[in-house]
Amino acid sequence: MEDPAAPGAGGPPTNGNGNGNGNGGGKGKPAAPKGREAFRSQRRESEGSVDCPTLEFEYGDADGHAAELSELYSYTENLEFTTNRRCFEEDFKTQVQGKEWLELEEDAQKTYVMGLLDRLEVVSRERRLKVARAVLYLAQGTFGECDSEVDVLHWSRYNCFLLYQMGTFSAFLELLHMEIDNSQACSSALRKPAVSIADSTELRVLLSVMYLMVENIRLERETDPYGWRTARETFRTELSFSMHNEEPFALLLFSMVTKFCSGLAPHFPIKKVLLLLWKVVMFTLGGFEHLQTLKIKKRAELGLPPLAEDSIQVVKSMRAASPPSYTLDLGESQLAPPPSKLRGRRGSRRQLLTKQDSLDIYNERDLFKTEDPATEEEEESAGDGERTLDGELDLLEQDPLVPPPPSQGPLSAERVAFPKGLPWAPKVRQKDIEHFLEMSRNKFIGFTLGQDTDTLVGLPRPIHESVKTLKQHKYVSIADVQIKNEEELEKCPMSLGEEVVPETPCEILYQGMLYSLPQYMIALLKILLAAAPTSKAKTDSINILADVLPEEMPITVLQSMKLGIDVNRHKEIIVKSIAALLLLLLKHFKLNHIYQFEYVSQHLVFANCIPLILKFFNQNILSYITAKNSISVLDYPGCTIQDLPELTTESLEAGDNNQFCWRNLFSCINLLRLLNKLTKWKHSRTMMLVVFKSAPILKRALKVKQAMLQLYVLKLLKIQTKYLGRQWRKSNMKTMSAIYQKVRHRMNDDWAYGNDIDARPWDFQAEECTLRANIEAFNSRRYDKPQDSEFSPVDNCLQSVLGQRLDLPEDFHYSYELWLEREVFSQPICWEELLQNH
Repeated sequence: MEDPAAPGAGGPPTNGNGNGNGNGGGKGKPAAPKGREAFRSQRRESEGSVDCPTLEFEYGDADGHAAELSELYSYTENLEFTTNRRCFEEDFKTQVQGKEWLELEEDAQKTYVMGLLDRLEVVSRERRLKVARAVLYLAQGTFGECDSEVDVLHWSRYNCFLLYQMGTFSAFLELLHMEIDNSQACSSALRKPAVSIADSTELRVLLSVMYLMVENIRLERETDPYGWRTARETFRTELSFSMHNEEPFALLLFSMVTKFCSGLAPHFPIKKVLLLLWKVVMFTLGGFEHLQTLKIKKRAELGLPPLAEDSIQVVKSMRAASPPSYTLDLGESQLAPPPSKLRGRRGSRRQLLTKQDSLDIYNERDLFKTEDPATEEEEESAGDGERTLDGELDLLEQDPLVPPPPSQGPLSAERVAFPKGLPWAPKVRQKDIEHFLEMSRNKFIGFTLGQDTDTLVGLPRPIHESVKTLKQHKYVSIADVQIKNEEELEKCPMSLGEEVVPETPCEILYQGMLYSLPQYMIALLKILLAAAPTSKAKTDSINILADVLPEEMPITVLQSMKLGIDVNRHKEIIVKSIAALLLLLLKHFKLNHIYQFEYVSQHLVFANCIPLILKFFNQNILSYITAKNSISVLDYPGCTIQDLPELTTESLEAGDNNQFCWRNLFSCINLLRLLNKLTKWKHSRTMMLVVFKSAPILKRALKVKQAMLQLYVLKLLKIQTKYLGRQWRKSNMKTMSAIYQKVRHRMNDDWAYGNDIDARPWDFQAEECTLRANIEAFNSRRYDKPQDSEFSPVDNCLQSVLGQRLDLPEDFHYSYELWLEREVFSQPICWEELLQNH
């Protein structure tokens, strides 16, 4: 790009109005119009969210009911809706004469379902698949007899409750076990050069029925009859606990994920597996509202004060940050003296621009510009304040929508809206109070008192008031109490006795995941990497498109466009399910026990989750959120009851009329929340954000005008500002101001200055190692029961030890003499060494 400040860059200098005064009346270097235009366009791309309207997005556990059901199916599967209907109608006609499903009484419907389940136990694989398709048609809402989408969704819920009450889920669970262990299907998929949707037909039918049952039964409505509510709780219990000597259902799905990632089962429909896994975890453990209820209940049990606010509700009332209006900037520029009169008053000019520089969106550093100190020095010496003022004027002159400036007086107060107060109640940790008193005592009395926060002898009155204020805002978390209890249990294992651990669904899930948890986390992150839009296709990467690619590849442009949209949509749904699943697991494990959360977090960090999320955000997030990878006429349930219009390339390119893609914005917020969970209060992981240069990547995401997304971006920027240096903070004053306005304040936190006592780099390695040791001690104490034998009494009596009766194998007496020869007589014994050791 041509340097706009270079002399003779081409053409006479201009200020955008056609006159020859290129620097506003100064004697600076002339600028080229082409170079300046390129600079302006680059700056507009990199700065702020000027062109993005505020997104009306309501965050929740999941999208609408119809949207969540439609994302189960790929567009390649749409032909199978007709197949399912045909299989049901052929079977139904042989069992019921002259009636349709909706005309039957409930008892007759139950009788037919029982017959279906009996016919599901045939040996023939082909006949079994037809019966399974008939069940799937029922779960899909018997759309052939419905007139509207509302009817389809209503009968889908009704049929799913009916199917569950007749034992359909258990029958399909047995079939799923058979398909997972089907070595023939695995070997045939491994031999194929390209796996297609045809290789997973049986699994897709089974998983679709189970997903529809989980999603429909999970949904709660006030009009649900009492029988449905009872069935819902029973179903939740069956999925949560080990029923009939089986592991929780989520563990079976986790094993499918690891088997798929290991390459042993490339035909698994991984999108359906992940969607079902996410919904099962949400159903059994609870969503975000249930988490808040559990948190309030647990704080009450531990004797902690109630929560000051609900985070999600506070964020919903926040307004997205937006750049200052052009009117304000123009008004201030009109009130300032002309640039020509400021040439000899350098100090006055800089002082005048100080306030405007701190607020102006265009004065921040260019994200995409290579930082070169030599270039910066040259630009600074080119003219006094010329770069700032010229850039502002040119950008203002370009905008035809700027209203005329006020002719008299200062700007009215009505144009500037200031918030009444900060959105969050400030918090203080016990550690912060201890640090404050340690520094104060060292300064005023020359010694410290350790963790004593009550003795204030010798300290001046202002310190007393400060400590009082800090204690008023002290926040004790559930994690603090759990860590303290764990320290006491480690110190006094005998006197405190064995810990009583409630058998909650979260606890049971953690116990089942414990020994394979590293493999689970690596597998999920592998799939997330393959589904990220920033990932490059590699020959050795896992193939996540097995359940979307047709047997015959498209040959026309229209078919290729449709498949391309389907593939992109498929990847977006995978990202959505993994991000939501990981966030739910972390939040539930943190509430259950802090070291369960830390165990999962460490394995995510070890598997490079932090750079992976940053890699995901290293794209045009605004384009990702507004992507239109969907064809609304092909979405379930509409596609089952309407005559599909003829698709054209123009209609596919146009997409839908939605302002943004709900699932993509949901995924971005969850990934940012996940990144916050991993890095909060972890200085070593915060340094990873700095090392991977996350600041410009995260700043680019602020162009999306959505309060929740901006909040979690600003949180991530706040924790690393102390490491980014003074120059970065000086150049990003608008971002610093947004952090102050929207992120919770922690008293005594020098995030804006970098004077924090915790910012010592030599402590980072020790911090992570200490955490790992605490996690291993927790897991060993609570879950490795054989190791508890060191605390049990030892029998030292030789007679009783030798007199114990041991159960020997039945054939032991046949090889007894051989065993004596090999294990006793032929082994040399050094009696002196034996006596010395004992």
